[in-house]
Amino acid sequence: MSDSPVIFNSERRKSMWRWFKAILLLPINTLVIIPGIILIAGDYDLTIADKAISLTLGIMFLLAGLLLALWTIFLFHTRGHGTAAPWDPPTKLVIHGPYKHVRNPMITSVFFMLAAEVLITHSIPILIWACIFVVVNLIYLPLFEEKELEKRFGNDYKLYKRNVPRWLPRLTPWSLPG
Repeated sequence: MSDSPVIFNSERRKSMWRWFKAILLLPINTLVIIPGIILIAGDYDLTIADKAISLTLGIMFLLAGLLLALWTIFLFHTRGHGTAAPWDPPTKLVIHGPYKHVRNPMITSVFFMLAAEVLITHSIPILIWACIFVVVNLIYLPLFEEKELEKRFGNDYKLYKRNVPRWLPRLTPWSLPG
């Protein structure tokens, strides 16, 4: 019995490290490192006195994106038994919460947070970065990620794909029949 907490702690640490790597390497680079480099390289001066409306909208977008990201991360961990990282993907198809309405809520959350950065900073280079990120994902997801999901989850994913839109959420939740 005395070994049980140690094993649990070791497994919990491994699980936390899996998520830390996935978060550090993907969204942190997209939302913090790259925009930070852009702002530093451009010698950006953040003044918010004349940006009350865009600052408020930016904070609302940031909070919405952050909450959606946390929800999807939780679902990938608890329902999918994996992470958002391509090297450690979920082993089970996740069709819960926002995934019942839209196929890519995790990327949507990043879109929201990038839009928040644009609204808060009023930075054209950040806007360009956000547009590049969006375009890359508009190309990458249907050409590569969805094909991999079809291989991994077969007919269940094909049925899901036919019934749940990629970007614009359906109003009523959808679930696999049966």
